[in-house]
Amino acid sequence: MRTAWIIDGAYLFNVGKSRPFDYLKLKNELIRLNGGPIYESYYLNSSRDPSADQQNAFHTWMKSAPPRGPKVRVELFRLKDSHQDCPNCAEHFTREVQKGVDVAIATLIIKLAVQGVYDRLILSAGDGDFEQAISYVKSDLKKEIWVSGLHANMSADLQSYSDEVVWMEDLYPAIAR
Repeated sequence: MRTAWIIDGAYLFNVGKSRPFDYLKLKNELIRLNGGPIYESYYLNSSRDPSADQQNAFHTWMKSAPPRGPKVRVELFRLKDSHQDCPNCAEHFTREVQKGVDVAIATLIIKLAVQGVYDRLILSAGDGDFEQAISYVKSDLKKEIWVSGLHANMSADLQSYSDEVVWMEDLYPAIAR
């Protein structure tokens, strides 16, 4: 069975803030649970400067092959400024927000399925926004779906479409940093 792993980088970053983990150890645990290799792996996230950040130490390590790194393709998208007004205080402020990553993940889920790259998808994400993409590849393209994440922030919509839910809390002894 050919398996692909797609990572929502912002989601796993937030997971790691409360429970630090090692991506290489996580990939090894997913390979063990999968019963065989992961054919393709992708990490999608946003950044202030995607071209420079492609070369930073973390992203270079993510691209590196085992035993040095987890051998994951890294795709970064530029953060966008969101201008907002405070309705109660008449103040204006700007903050950076992630734009385009969820659409890119949903597109990648569908594109790789249509191309026949995978029979099983492991999605490390918690966002219910992926429900339509997951529903399509599961129901129409007959692909197997696994989701991986935390109990506290895993969309029930994603859980309902998955063939397997891999709870990171259960893996923590093996993936902890």
